[in-house]
Amino acid sequence: MLGWYPGHMNKARRQILEALPEIDVVIEVLDARLPYSSANPMLASLTRHKPVLKVLSRADLADPERTREWTNHFDAQPEVRALAVTTTQARELKRVPKLCHELAGQVRADRDVRVMVMGIPNVGKSTLINGLAGRTIAKTGNEPAVTKRQQKVRIAGQVALIDTPGVLWPKIEDQASAYRLAASGAIRDTAIDYVDVAIVTAAELARRYPNALSSRFKLKELPVYRPNPEAERIEADGAPGPDLLAQAGFDGHAILAAIAGKRGGLRAGGEVDLHRGAEVLLHELRDGKLGRLTLETPADIPAPEEVEDADPDASAE
Repeated sequence: MLGWYPGHMNKARRQILEALPEIDVVIEVLDARLPYSSANPMLASLTRHKPVLKVLSRADLADPERTREWTNHFDAQPEVRALAVTTTQARELKRVPKLCHELAGQVRADRDVRVMVMGIPNVGKSTLINGLAGRTIAKTGNEPAVTKRQQKVRIAGQVALIDTPGVLWPKIEDQASAYRLAASGAIRDTAIDYVDVAIVTAAELARRYPNALSSRFKLKELPVYRPNPEAERIEADGAPGPDLLAQAGFDGHAILAAIAGKRGGLRAGGEVDLHRGAEVLLHELRDGKLGRLTLETPADIPAPEEVEDADPDASAE
């Protein structure tokens, strides 16, 4: 179980609650490579009575077939539409105002459709707003939580946007989601052990995209995982966690060691520098150098009883 709640995120939650009564439509920006894990259940709880446009950003980095599965999944939900985009491509953003009007329904002709843009840190919210505005309005960066306060901007098509700071959960209950978020860079590299993230990610890539992984790092084989029945993984808070390598079926540790060995991670005496392997794997994954990959599908969404609902009021004042 991974938990944190910076003060500015608690403030952002209060600001969202205060502004919502005047909002017609919510845009939730998701990472197209992990649309479930990058969706904050707390935001879903706060906005459950509002129509939502799910914008799947970084679609150019995601598997197109899996992206179609996700857009179909979201479009099947009431008062929800989905749009996959590359947020730096202005032509792909032209549908956003139209979709906002369709979701808002009847709005007085003398006012804009009021749209709140939200999402977790580092999913491309600011890039989306800048693209819609046609100029630099919101600060962007590759570190989480760049935006620290609400910003308002009017865009073409009679739409007024309200940007909000990226808001993370008080706790991430789903450990698989926590590792996917860490692999994508949505949470800081210090939030979970860096090498552990790479080990789990290597196993998942071996399961989902074996050819891309083998080709990129010139791996002759992808060793299967043989769990030790005597071992039980214990998380930092003492609670037993799932064996994610067993679920993936591949030995992420051995794969990472092989990557390190091929990319400058062999030390004197044959010792393998796993941290070097982790840097190579995660940086190249985030840069799209392994190809267009998606780390989860709608079938990976846990059953409701598997993940506790995030309490929107469970925050540190």
